[in-house]
Amino acid sequence: MPTDPLPDWVLPRRQQIGTVLRAARIGHGLTQIRLGELVGLDHKTIHRIEYGISDPSLSVLLLLAAALDTPLSELLGE
Repeated sequence: MPTDPLPDWVLPRRQQIGTVLRAARIGHGLTQIRLGELVGLDHKTIHRIEYGISDPSLSVLLLLAAALDTPLSELLGE
């Protein structure tokens, strides 16, 4: 169960993951709308993930990585 409030490092880490995701999406020539279509998400959800507003599930991250033909570890900045 997550702590409430979340530790201070969580939001910057989510934003970092979102920045990597955004760069990968742009690098593949995809819009947020098109990426959302590929993984079955609304483009607003893609936006929220890219800006660290949303906390995506592991399944969503796996779908995004697959759609971008990018290893999940790369999206996570590992």
